[in-house]
Amino acid sequence: MSITTLSIELLNQYREKTFRTTASTRLKTPQQAVDFVNERGFIFFWPVKGVNMPSLWCGVAGDRPVADAHDDPGHTSWGWKDQMLDKRVWYYGRILRKRNTIISLQTVPYFYALSPNFGEPELEISDQYHAGQIPLEVKLIFEALLEKGPLDSIALRREARLTGPKSNSPFNRALDILQRDFKVMPTAIAEVGTWKYAFVYDLTHRYHPELLEQSRFISENQARDHLVTCYFKSVGAASEKQVQTLFGWTQPEAQKSIYRLIEKGFLTNDIKITDEPVNMVCLTSFLSNY
Repeated sequence: MSITTLSIELLNQYREKTFRTTASTRLKTPQQAVDFVNERGFIFFWPVKGVNMPSLWCGVAGDRPVADAHDDPGHTSWGWKDQMLDKRVWYYGRILRKRNTIISLQTVPYFYALSPNFGEPELEISDQYHAGQIPLEVKLIFEALLEKGPLDSIALRREARLTGPKSNSPFNRALDILQRDFKVMPTAIAEVGTWKYAFVYDLTHRYHPELLEQSRFISENQARDHLVTCYFKSVGAASEKQVQTLFGWTQPEAQKSIYRLIEKGFLTNDIKITDEPVNMVCLTSFLSNY
């Protein structure tokens, strides 16, 4: 089988467009940010080292590291993120790679279809705990929100009885698990605590009750293929390992989804990208232009 070689420069030019990092395509308003998320399906809030993905920061500030200076113009992205939390224009949480991820409302049902939620989250959390699948802190946080309604992180720690110094790591780890599993999400900002800044959390199925029905008839294969499609439209080319690592899937799950999309002609494999150590899978429509 012949191998097609593609220059890294061409791939980077493609990503400049889809990541919105060129001066002419950068985001200048909150609505443009919403449109960007809808266009891409999902993005990171900030760039993640070692992961090629569009981010809100780079869409505003260009392809450069997150600035330490609080008055850097790029930090407009922080204000937009906070401003949009309670507007229900996108889904925000620590999802991909345990990093802050922004997902379009059209795409989030496909993520939800792959989550351990099957229609009765209140019963499922108890079953998962008794089966040893989640730590106690996850159950305590979920039940506190279920009983008390939305809570800022300080009040949530108190209601979940996780206020001691030794509870810091378990509390944060539990919140990561709950967000990864689409059970809990930040929905607002509260002016509490030392820094007068804390997330307000709510149960995902209570804040977005429509997700249960929207995801009901999406099969796992359909969900994975949709997410892989969005990913390749954003990055142009990637390795099988990169797909697996980004979504946290098993090797067979990532491989089968890629192969299904190759059979449909959407992706092409055995592509050599200059400077990349392994052969890549590439968006067929991108290849056809070069």
